[in-house]
Amino acid sequence: MGDHSGHGHGHGHSHDPAAFAGVRTSSLPRNAVLGLLVLVAVATVIGLVTLWPDGKRPHAEYAATGVSYPVATVVSAHDPCPVIDPNADPSGTPEMPKGCDGLTVKLADGTRVDVQAEPGAVRSGLRKGDRVTLAKVPGAEGGAVYSYFGTQRKAPVGLLLAAFVLVVVAVARKRGALALVGLGVAATVVGGWMVPSLLEGHSPVGVALTASAAIMFAVLYAAHGISMRTSTALAGTLVGLGITALLGQLASGWARLSGLGAEASDPLRTFAGDLDFRGLLVAAIIVAGLGVLNDVTITQSSAVWELRAASETMSRRELYTSAMRIGRDHIASAIYTIVFVYAGTALTTLLFVALYDRTLLDLLLTEQFAEECVMTLSSSIGLVLAMPATTVIAALTVSAPRSHGRRRAAW
Repeated sequence: MGDHSGHGHGHGHSHDPAAFAGVRTSSLPRNAVLGLLVLVAVATVIGLVTLWPDGKRPHAEYAATGVSYPVATVVSAHDPCPVIDPNADPSGTPEMPKGCDGLTVKLADGTRVDVQAEPGAVRSGLRKGDRVTLAKVPGAEGGAVYSYFGTQRKAPVGLLLAAFVLVVVAVARKRGALALVGLGVAATVVGGWMVPSLLEGHSPVGVALTASAAIMFAVLYAAHGISMRTSTALAGTLVGLGITALLGQLASGWARLSGLGAEASDPLRTFAGDLDFRGLLVAAIIVAGLGVLNDVTITQSSAVWELRAASETMSRRELYTSAMRIGRDHIASAIYTIVFVYAGTALTTLLFVALYDRTLLDLLLTEQFAEECVMTLSSSIGLVLAMPATTVIAALTVSAPRSHGRRRAAW
């Protein structure tokens, strides 16, 4: 590995691997870390092969034979339907205006048709010239019935994606580009291997751990380079993943969670009822913590390398103590990140909860919300414990301290 090949004294504080060229490592801890990673890599490859999807997953046929999905252009959007007060007297409820929540669209051949849309579609601001996807159901005597299927959003989402890539590359340059490559590998593993494997009924925890390990190998080495510093971060990440998986498994049992609290569980149970839904919940817990976990471990490893580069006389205990001071600040911000990400994605649900005449605690302990709580807390505990684990591994891996040309006691 590149971090122990140099002999100079590095004093930089950049995360550029060149700044750590003078940081040497101790052979025994280094070999132990590398041996562990080799074993995990072999186990990951075996898991990928053993759990490889064979294409026999269940399929959901929502549409009848002959249904197609043409794209049409909006000519005009009708007025939204009024919101009906559920507590109002039904006898006094006004009739819905004709055509409300509807769209007039033009097909590719110039034909204009009126379709009923979802309430949210009209309220989203659809206007003349926007593109929508329709569902075309063949009718009698060659006719067809059209209905609204969805709004075309390729252009805005594509522009945002392009802007994201440009900003990352412009700011982070080579490291940013490599991180994007790692992200592409992660997306391929999740979409091309993990999801099909889960749908085929393979062990959710085994699939999630295998996918997570494969992703972390690719992402960390692609973004941060092949070095002992990255390897120690990877080792700490794997420790955090193991803790998270164990906690998720135990907590889902303690809380008597079924894994059926998510909105998508009903159609899944209909078309793939043999799946292990509690196992899927644990798999979600494992995958949920990957991003922040990676961030914390690489930062802790880099902190130890920085400290050793700045001083060869610090004992390993001093390295650990100093790096932990850095890590505690990082952990605090990471915890905020996790909690607010979940709160942001569940904002409308939280508003819905506020309408109930029950305490917030009662509602948080229902199946749906308890799953989110267990996911957040299990991921957070794994994240917090990965920080000192990574710091210990890194402090043991770097070279022992020197004092006036002689090595001091390691601790």
